[in-house]
Amino acid sequence: MCDTLGVSRGVLRKALTVLEAEGVVHRKVGKGTFLGDAYAVAGASSENLVFLADRTSPHEAMVARLVLEPELTAMAAVHATPRQLARLRELTLEMRSATSWPSYEELDFAFHTEIAEAAGNTLLSELHWLVNKVRVSVVWSRLDVPEGGPPPDYHSFAEHEAIVAALERRDVAGAKNAMRTHLKSVRATFLPED
Repeated sequence: MCDTLGVSRGVLRKALTVLEAEGVVHRKVGKGTFLGDAYAVAGASSENLVFLADRTSPHEAMVARLVLEPELTAMAAVHATPRQLARLRELTLEMRSATSWPSYEELDFAFHTEIAEAAGNTLLSELHWLVNKVRVSVVWSRLDVPEGGPPPDYHSFAEHEAIVAALERRDVAGAKNAMRTHLKSVRATFLPED
């Protein structure tokens, strides 16, 4: 595809991430990229996601993340492939270069999705996809973020890097704790009343 379109792999990955977030394509690790919304068949259509997001509070979205994501990250410490680890490292660099909050959010979505897929459990990865889509709608869409992108000292940069470092060391407890620390930091930043 890179040769056909005349673009780099990084540009192609970004485009596929955007198309996946919009439901135009879906990707399955080890299987490929496919046209259409794979989740509509499973009952997670766009309409169902909107209905679920309307009924979910930001607090509930964060609780779901705190229950699910640290466990997925621990599993990813065991199962992540070198390619997945390299992609996670690449995403941390791309997030530091984000010039707008929407572009940062897309990269953040890709980062957390990559970890879920690296866990090696299809069902949990699908559950994570649902939680992640709802959290984007419930949390990101309701935030009043400043102009521009994240500042150079944005807390999530170092937290994401700590997660990747633990994954690269295959440190199960360290990866789980790094994700939990990150999510608690996000909750404190965006939902200070919790």
